[in-house]
Amino acid sequence: MFKNKHFIVALLVAPILSILAYVGTDLALSEKPHAAKKGEAYKLLSKSNCRYTSGLCDMENGEFKVQFRSESLTDEQLVLSLKAKLPLQGIKVSLVDSLDAQSTPIDMQRTSDDDLNWTVTLPAPVSDESWLRVAIQADDTYYYGDTQTPFVVYETLLDQE
Repeated sequence: MFKNKHFIVALLVAPILSILAYVGTDLALSEKPHAAKKGEAYKLLSKSNCRYTSGLCDMENGEFKVQFRSESLTDEQLVLSLKAKLPLQGIKVSLVDSLDAQSTPIDMQRTSDDDLNWTVTLPAPVSDESWLRVAIQADDTYYYGDTQTPFVVYETLLDQE
């Protein structure tokens, strides 16, 4: 079988053609990145740390990144802080028990003059199934997203006995 020159050429050419087809398909069909346009709205992606009891939740869309941190959680209230990579004009957040529920958004308050750090006090989430909804304005562009709230509890393996 390995004495046939056609078979040997096929073994050499097939991987090259498959790589070329992969790259060509990606170039032809992938969405081209573009800068955010003023007045437009863009969805934020919740990163994987939002699903765990890490105390942190990262949300991003391209180069726009924000990080929520659970500062304190009691039976009555939750204190969240936000750190952004770019200066923000305003942030509204709300906690709801389900995705189709309605709630009045609460403005976050800036804690630094550079508009990168913000804080808010919310009612404590009812369960891990509660959702945090976010609307952010930065450079006259709007970003919105939601994530579930298990991240507001900060637990490590050292907390367990």
